[in-house]
Amino acid sequence: MTHFNVVVPVEGTDGKTRFRRVGALFENAHSDTGEIYYTVQLDFPVGVTKLLAFPPRAEEVPEAAPRAEAPGEPAG
Repeated sequence: MTHFNVVVPVEGTDGKTRFRRVGALFENAHSDTGEIYYTVQLDFPVGVTKLLAFPPRAEEVPEAAPRAEAPGEPAG
């Protein structure tokens, strides 16, 4: 299972920034469809302790700009 530490930057009295762990992000796959989604599990309550993140739906993704052809590259 892939996971990442979720951190917040905290500036110390010495002016150095340190990172305090506040939770973890896990990559998951839906058991029926195999669709990938992510879970953020926080170490302390902040109203909610778990957030989910999904890739955007096709209609939410802006269309990619047409790729310019490089000089000498065949068209198509």
